[in-house]
Amino acid sequence: MSDLFLTGISQLTTNDGPPIPDAVVAVEGGVIVYAGPARDAPDQTGTRMACGGSAVIPGFVDSHTHLVFAGERSDEFTRRLAGVSYEEIARSGGGILATMTATREADDEELFRLAAERVRRMIRSGTTTLEIKSGYGLDTETELRLLNVARRVGDELPVTVFTTFLGAHAVPPEHQGDRDGYVERIVGEMLPAAAPLADYCDVFVEEGAFDVDEARRIFTRAAQLGLGARVHACQFGDTGGARLAAEIGAASADHLDHVRPEDATRLAAAGVTAVLVPGASHTLRRPQAPAKMLAERGCTLALATDCNPGTSYYESMAPIISLAVIEMGLSVDQAFAAATLGGARSLGITDRGVIAPGMKADLVVLDAPSAAHIPYRPGSNLARQTIKEGVAVG
Repeated sequence: MSDLFLTGISQLTTNDGPPIPDAVVAVEGGVIVYAGPARDAPDQTGTRMACGGSAVIPGFVDSHTHLVFAGERSDEFTRRLAGVSYEEIARSGGGILATMTATREADDEELFRLAAERVRRMIRSGTTTLEIKSGYGLDTETELRLLNVARRVGDELPVTVFTTFLGAHAVPPEHQGDRDGYVERIVGEMLPAAAPLADYCDVFVEEGAFDVDEARRIFTRAAQLGLGARVHACQFGDTGGARLAAEIGAASADHLDHVRPEDATRLAAAGVTAVLVPGASHTLRRPQAPAKMLAERGCTLALATDCNPGTSYYESMAPIISLAVIEMGLSVDQAFAAATLGGARSLGITDRGVIAPGMKADLVVLDAPSAAHIPYRPGSNLARQTIKEGVAVG
């Protein structure tokens, strides 16, 4: 007996073998109990959802976002188009610090309202699981507010949320000229306060942000507090972030635009998921991360939106998958696996990302006959129906 029975599926992308034509999915108690050819399906009981020749895919797992913020930075976008670099904008008080100012000034209800609007659009586009970072407070009080808002998003909206403390996103104005003091504040004050609200700790390891030694110190304290590690690594240059991620056995190394082949091998050996964010590279008009090389070296790949107000204001995974296929050279199957199963692996979850018996029924019914239409038509929202644990939500 099933609670939900999806019939008339033209193509079922399972991430557990080749796509299945003329398929059926049966769900009981929010868990998949059958996924396969219609001819072998169990008795059709419970609520029947006729997919009408549509494709069905796993729900997207967006494993790198910065969704809780106030303000916008469209002026920086136009300045970059005119040739001003990201680094120049940051040095002039823009970038992360501009968003920090707007975010500190917003109250909790405003921050929740803005984040919830973004997440609702994500759900309607097929996302069922999210990672949300802090990082736009850069003081203890505001960082805790951002983590609380992120947790509230997961409590009140039909989406699974993992939270990440990113106090080491930039050095705030009150600590300019006192980097050591800010790192000490993160280690001694911010991390202990944030740990009960966070699943992970992240550090932006980059020139102008934090170096490897500072990051290692922060991650050491985070581990003592029970937090996993995620690393912003090698976005603008090889500053050692990938090697550090491998050294500490991080859950993920993210960006990796300038990762070296030997470091890709280290990441694979350490079981670190390579979370790629092609939207950021595309927006900044920089070369994409070497996705094919990372895959060839044995890395598990994930794709994420990196949704943020400055460098990757993408709320849908569809254009991210399209960029991965067209600009990174991944196959459609590789890109879909990265946008679903790879993201789940980077978050340490094994009950989603695959359409198979025993897995969470996080599914997307597409308004298209095959999954390939998503990268083929990235400007359209082809998610006809998002299903979260067996319940239609978007």
